[in-house]
Amino acid sequence: MTLLAVPNVSAGDDPRAVTEICRAFDARLLDTHFDPDHNRLVLTLAGEPGKLAGAVFSGARALTALIDLRQHVGVHPRVGALDVAPIVYLEESSHGQACAEALVLGDLLGHELGIPVFLYGELAGGRTRAELRRGGPETLAKRMQAGELEPDFGPHALDPRTGAVLVAARRPLIAFNVELAPPTMLAQAREIAALIREGGREGLSSVRALGLWLDRRGVAQVSTNIEDHRLTSPHQVVAAVARHAPVAAIELVGLAPQAALDGLPPDIPARGLRSIEGALRASA
Repeated sequence: MTLLAVPNVSAGDDPRAVTEICRAFDARLLDTHFDPDHNRLVLTLAGEPGKLAGAVFSGARALTALIDLRQHVGVHPRVGALDVAPIVYLEESSHGQACAEALVLGDLLGHELGIPVFLYGELAGGRTRAELRRGGPETLAKRMQAGELEPDFGPHALDPRTGAVLVAARRPLIAFNVELAPPTMLAQAREIAALIREGGREGLSSVRALGLWLDRRGVAQVSTNIEDHRLTSPHQVVAAVARHAPVAAIELVGLAPQAALDGLPPDIPARGLRSIEGALRASA
């Protein structure tokens, strides 16, 4: 039985640091994605129940010595050096093992590394990452100090250097970015994101969306997380964005189930379209 871990690290503008961090995670590495504008590194690891939490812990221990969150600059929201560390199950029969592995990981990070750990998703009654990230690490520290939030594992005070870690057990999530053709600017990207995200006027079910500006590329981007591709697919996200602005390119961050990649428009330049199934076969 195989589980995945998808640690998201607040590092992406220094290739040497990225290489060192990747080596520290003691598991089968399926995919690496890093971006200097987001200043974020997303790894996809594969491992067996009972071993994967330890592999993520080994990487977390190494990266806390390399990253100072106080010096971090990037457009992606975050509250920690190791910002999120979900355990992902690919089949319903693995659901219980994923939940157990996530709880073991939270305990290791909290009590062995001394980092506050907050659960999200089904392990926390549906609490979202956005609720915890609101205002960044400074606001999270104040909420903890005021007693509004208590970590599920680890200390009740936030070290501003390392921040906190958000841990969950979940199905595959699709991190999918849509770049807008010039002269589209940040304000329009934000308007589009507000329209298409779940709860927006044209809300797509299970879609979270942000409008961002990428300085190094000089483009506006609608950055989305599709939490359940069975409800909304990436090609539906592209179509929704294209109703409001011309689409220049699309990008998958990490891996996605092959079924989620079907139907994407072939005439739009695409980066990183790799499936979980293909990566597992290639690494076997």
